Amino acid sequence: MSAIFITGTGMTRLGKHIDRSVKDLVREAVTAALDDAGLTPDRIEAAFFANTRQPMLEGQNAVRGEIALAPLGIEGIAIVNVENACASGSSAVALAASMIRAGEAETVLVVGAEKMVFPDRTDQVMAAFRGGTDIEAIEDTAARMEALGRPLAPKDAPSAPRSFFMDIYAGIARAHMEAFGTTREQIAAAAAKNHTHAVHNPKAQYRTPFTVDEVLADKPVVWPLTRAMCAPVSDGAAAILLQAESAVRDRKRAVRLAGQGWTTATSRDIADWDAHLGKRAADRAWEASGLGPEDMDTAEVHDATSFAEILQIENLGLCPRGQGGPFTASGATRLGGSMPVNVTGGLVAKGHPVGATGIIQLAEMCAHLRGEAGPMQVEGASAGVCENGGGFLGVEEAVTLVTVLTR
Repeated sequence: MSAIFITGTGMTRLGKHIDRSVKDLVREAVTAALDDAGLTPDRIEAAFFANTRQPMLEGQNAVRGEIALAPLGIEGIAIVNVENACASGSSAVALAASMIRAGEAETVLVVGAEKMVFPDRTDQVMAAFRGGTDIEAIEDTAARMEALGRPLAPKDAPSAPRSFFMDIYAGIARAHMEAFGTTREQIAAAAAKNHTHAVHNPKAQYRTPFTVDEVLADKPVVWPLTRAMCAPVSDGAAAILLQAESAVRDRKRAVRLAGQGWTTATSRDIADWDAHLGKRAADRAWEASGLGPEDMDTAEVHDATSFAEILQIENLGLCPRGQGGPFTASGATRLGGSMPVNVTGGLVAKGHPVGATGIIQLAEMCAHLRGEAGPMQVEGASAGVCENGGGFLGVEEAVTLVTVLTR
């Protein structure tokens, strides 16, 4: 099977871009990716466009990619619009890679863009998150967690207005705490680490360092989570160029897409941690790449909450099951530690523009494998893994993709 490489990356700064449009964000990211690859738009044979919020917040409910890319002269080719919740970006990458493997194109553009900050539409923005789960079964999900003795919002715990997802993450966090002794301090250690990492990331939404105590003292969201443990609402865009080996001109900076694993939720008991879709996706990625967690130098995981980082490093096999909390608190996942995780700041600090997040992870991982990450650089990095999950069904994400990249 022909190898596939990422040859160009580009992204905007993440944050609250109130006066910028999706088209504007896409232009910046795609132009940067083309410049990085040394390509012109006429080399692009197909494009995949990931976005989730334009239909709900702007009314642009169809042909979003065609509309966003046309002003850049990217037209007259196959353009596919991809929506898969927070995993839209990595799903688009997987589809683009499949197209190249099928021999239907040699150079494919993948773009993720999200415009989520509308100060006058806060209720709509929060309501949009409910669409990331089965809207006919939201009450069933709450009842299921209640029956398991893990209500989504404990009556005796402080809480604040939030997306429904934070309730689910908090419920799963409490289950993990009960099963393995994970503590709030360990979850806070993951958050403090990522906020401190983000100080060195010029693209990050928030660049303020935190201590563990400061994370714990931040505004409560829903127990055990505080605001500093939760990803913000973000605007932003990212783009990468995938090429078949036959089309690559500069092999020195090309990063190989070594393998991917893609899976969706199943009906399982919350206590069956080793059946979590994150682990199943990781197992498939390891098999596809011929590599394992012991071969990785760094990881980017989907920390929509800081508890999720603890769970996902266990799913990836970067530490034993149930040891994500102590492993994080030990300093192993810091930049300079034995397994640096989310050295770009993670979603909690860097930002989470939903449709772009999976592509952002890959773009920033490429910088490390090229040795171009500046003060965030993981020294000597030659292999990395990215985990990107989206939506919720039952007691786990609806979809997760794990991608392995190598230098």
